[in-house]
Amino acid sequence: MAIGPARALPVIWRAPLVQLAAVWAGLIVLFLGDWSAMAKQWWGSSTYNHILLVPPILGWMIAQRRHEVLRLTPVAWGPALLVFAGAGLLWLLGDFAGVAAARQLAVVVMAQASFAAIMGPEVVAGLMFPLCYMLFLVPMGDELIPALQTMTASLTMVFLHAAHVPATINGVFITTPAGYFQVAEACSGVKFLIAMVAYGALVANVCFVRWPRRLAFMAVSVVVPIIANGLRAFGTIWIAGWYGMTFASSFDHVFYGWVFFAVVMALCMAVGWRFFDRSVDAPMIDPVAIAASPLVRRLRAMALPARAAIPAMLAMALVCLAWGASAQMRVAQLPQGLPLPQIKGWEAVPRDSGVAWNPLHGGADRHLRMRLRNAAGQTVDLSFALYASQHTGNAAGGFGQGDLPLGSPWAWVGPGYPLGIAKSEVIQAPGPSGPEHRICGTWYRSGGLLTGSNLALRLHAMVDHLLLRRRATAVVILSASDRFNRDPAAAVIAFTAATGPLDRWIDGMVTGS
Repeated sequence: MAIGPARALPVIWRAPLVQLAAVWAGLIVLFLGDWSAMAKQWWGSSTYNHILLVPPILGWMIAQRRHEVLRLTPVAWGPALLVFAGAGLLWLLGDFAGVAAARQLAVVVMAQASFAAIMGPEVVAGLMFPLCYMLFLVPMGDELIPALQTMTASLTMVFLHAAHVPATINGVFITTPAGYFQVAEACSGVKFLIAMVAYGALVANVCFVRWPRRLAFMAVSVVVPIIANGLRAFGTIWIAGWYGMTFASSFDHVFYGWVFFAVVMALCMAVGWRFFDRSVDAPMIDPVAIAASPLVRRLRAMALPARAAIPAMLAMALVCLAWGASAQMRVAQLPQGLPLPQIKGWEAVPRDSGVAWNPLHGGADRHLRMRLRNAAGQTVDLSFALYASQHTGNAAGGFGQGDLPLGSPWAWVGPGYPLGIAKSEVIQAPGPSGPEHRICGTWYRSGGLLTGSNLALRLHAMVDHLLLRRRATAVVILSASDRFNRDPAAAVIAFTAATGPLDRWIDGMVTGS
């Protein structure tokens, strides 16, 4: 292939660019709900505000490469349709399991795959990094919050001990002479870690040529924000010891923002600056080497007529949407209301004492919450939720759902006493007379499935939707507090023993019998 300088838009590029614009516009219209949900998170969530910069960065990176890329030859490429089909399947499974992040990832991959299908392997190789950088459009990372809270608390303890500040830790709660502190979700550092990874990837591509240096800078971009967040939490506690809680809290709110992020960015850049090995005027890609690559030549041989690629992608997108809509329309029949559970030896009591515990069951069609006590004084809180179907927006095991919703005064401490197949964990909240602890056991029931595994429930829901089956899903959370029970785990066990086989008891609640 002849390679020459490119000034104006070559004729061979005009039709593919028009086709790509049309396909991307069509995908945005067809999957507008997912793109709108992403845009709302970019604008409304401080964790993902940095994504607003990703589209301009993508445009800038393409502009950097435009002269070299225009010297490549676009050609419709068949194998990309397999990637597009895989993205469609991921969208379906994410919809069936109620995982919005999977759907959003899928629509971005559809955009990438459609680009490859229309432009072909040469152009994909020339724009490989901007195409991969599109993945940062997906607002993912909230799932890291619990792990980052625990990590930040552990690092804070290391710094407190190094500063000879007496402190004890229980989960994400730290007690010092200055007071009682919690590493809350907002203090996990997730927003800056995610933004720093996106920034680090950009710098690694633009400023480095050698892969060992790129990987080293990416490692710095992950490690430094985590350590810096631990130092920030330590600094807040240390300042509270000298100037009081009110001043420390005010200082933390002022400093812990983009000022903090700017300091972390400057620190990472200072570490990597002397190792930059890309010349300022060096081209980002070599179009001659790309066109001559044996791999690219072999991939180009898999070309297909452009007029076949676009209808194929449109058909696959419509099949996914139609299948998803059909599955969502098939909902199980539910009782008009949930019956009050009649458990021998247990009676309902008021829920007016202790730290408020309000588990979240977003999108549930039926919900029951009550406190019960037996003659021995054992007390449990019951949360029962019933779903007619499972999909995005009303998934029983969705992120932030269940016994520990984001933003509540409760925080995860660790795994709880084994409760059979249930998911068991201990949570804690600051109370007026000291910390209050709860053990929480969670069970899911759908069809013949009884499990404590969120993953098992999601897989079960996927199969049901793929087969267009109607099945109700029930969630049972039993919790006991150490404020009302000498042994909270024993109270939960006593309650489950009184219900008899738990699957039969749940089925009775579902059918209203």
